[in-house]
Amino acid sequence: MKLVGVIPARYASTRFPGKPLADICGKPMIWWVYQKASALTEFDELYVATDDERIEKVCKEYNMNVIMTRNDHPNHISRIQEVSEHIKADYYICICGDEPLIDINSVRKILPTEVNNQEEIFIGARRKLVDPAETIDSANIKVVIGENDLGMYCSRTPIPYPKGTLFFDYYKTVGIECFNKKALDFFVNTKMGKIEKVEDIDYIRFLENGIKIRFREINSYSLSVDTKKDLEKVRKIIEEQNS
Repeated sequence: MKLVGVIPARYASTRFPGKPLADICGKPMIWWVYQKASALTEFDELYVATDDERIEKVCKEYNMNVIMTRNDHPNHISRIQEVSEHIKADYYICICGDEPLIDINSVRKILPTEVNNQEEIFIGARRKLVDPAETIDSANIKVVIGENDLGMYCSRTPIPYPKGTLFFDYYKTVGIECFNKKALDFFVNTKMGKIEKVEDIDYIRFLENGIKIRFREINSYSLSVDTKKDLEKVRKIIEEQNS
């Protein structure tokens, strides 16, 4: 079984342009993500997938494998699909380029144990929300889980509504994903549905079309860098870890 790690990294972020190159304790953020991912011995290959020459240049300076992709991808799943056109693998493991605190043991939890090319395979990660501010933050995608870790729905709104009881754990998706080629091809060859358009969540394209997503639970804390305030938090955490 061949596993290829892919770290999507684009420069033109709406909320935080150039964030893959943002400095964290003397190194660009993409370096921290790559170092975490490269510790996974299960990966046969690992690449940063970008569309920006500035990111490509930094990757080469730090001896990180990098692939240049088109600059018209609407989302990271589409970018990973382009990578799959050039590099053959049984599974492509996405580690988002704005997750410098990601725990490699969390990544291991979504790794498949067998090859399945007969159906679309998509495995994601989720963690329990413990901060009310995180729960109501629309930037955090909440996921409702059924039996056997199957995702039922994703939303930017806290769901389900706690009418019957307040004793319920809310979960958010985490930037670790596993796709086979069939799932990636399905995504790029299928038009955005009505619900995906309303919520603006890529995952819903699979759910709207009856394709299963399994969300494995992870316990480690991870903070994606979406804003400069997030960056300051991450800098402080990494400084403390390395002091």
